[in-house]
Amino acid sequence: MVDRQSVVSHISFEHHLLYSKPENRTRLATLMAPSPAPKRRLIGYARVSTEDQMTDAQLIELKAAGCLMIHQEQGSGASRARPVLAQLLKEIRAGDVLVVVRLDRLARSVSHLLEVIEGLEKKGAHFKSLQDPIDTSTPQGMFSLQVLGAVAQLERSLISERTKAGLRAAKARGKVLGNPGVREHRPETIRRLTLAREKRYLDPLIASADRWMPTVKRMRPRHSWTDVVRVLNGWGQDWTEERLRRAVRKLVSQRMADPVLLQNSPRRSSDDRLSMLIAGIAMADPDLSLREIAVQLERMRERTPRGGTKWNASSVKQQLDRARKAGMALPTSLEGVV
Repeated sequence: MVDRQSVVSHISFEHHLLYSKPENRTRLATLMAPSPAPKRRLIGYARVSTEDQMTDAQLIELKAAGCLMIHQEQGSGASRARPVLAQLLKEIRAGDVLVVVRLDRLARSVSHLLEVIEGLEKKGAHFKSLQDPIDTSTPQGMFSLQVLGAVAQLERSLISERTKAGLRAAKARGKVLGNPGVREHRPETIRRLTLAREKRYLDPLIASADRWMPTVKRMRPRHSWTDVVRVLNGWGQDWTEERLRRAVRKLVSQRMADPVLLQNSPRRSSDDRLSMLIAGIAMADPDLSLREIAVQLERMRERTPRGGTKWNASSVKQQLDRARKAGMALPTSLEGVV
């Protein structure tokens, strides 16, 4: 039969031996210490409308608030089509905090705001507005959010009731609803609506052209649309080949871009694809160093010639030298630059 007292004495003796050495005490203290809570990432989001092109004030406030990453969007406040925000919401992680200067920089309505915040909550992320009492990581901020939810519900109910009342009144007066010009297929009405629709597309396109058109001009038509899209999206934009081609076609039709941009790119072998892509990055921004191009390639998840994920300056230079031998005119500023 085991003697309980002897077992306790043995454990106490082992415990004494373990703690008698300073290095053991230090190691145990480290192992038993609680794990530090993961540091919250503050991610800024700034939106500039087509009417007001100033983002500097937003960037200054977001940086002062501690945002290390800031995503910028261009577009009308009435539009929900915000590709930069959509991509940001996909990439955000648990514990992150999405920060804006004001609520109207993020959402076009209370219901839209609540929809975005609900998506963040599902991911375990938070939302904070610097100039409004909204911080979902605090009880006060959650209370303000609940008040906004009640306001949004009231807003929807009032709009619905006003719409139904208006339709009932129009029907009682014998009025036929809808645009009579559209119902009767009047050419002038159709033309006016078509022009209005094109204007809604063209205005924000022109306003944002300075963010993407310089890259298109430098790369097309020597590089494929696929490569141009990859370079643009590697800088945080959100393009597809079809949308980019359509945008350039529209600017060409308005005589705001050279038709040569729409010409077919030359056929290249699969062995030249990587060197041509890197040459395109260098041409899109001649001020980039070899190291910065390497960072861009890693951000684009482009594999090295050997299948690796890490790029260095010498590997980039080898590919650029190959592109030069193939006849590609590249910025001379990159020669010898690391």
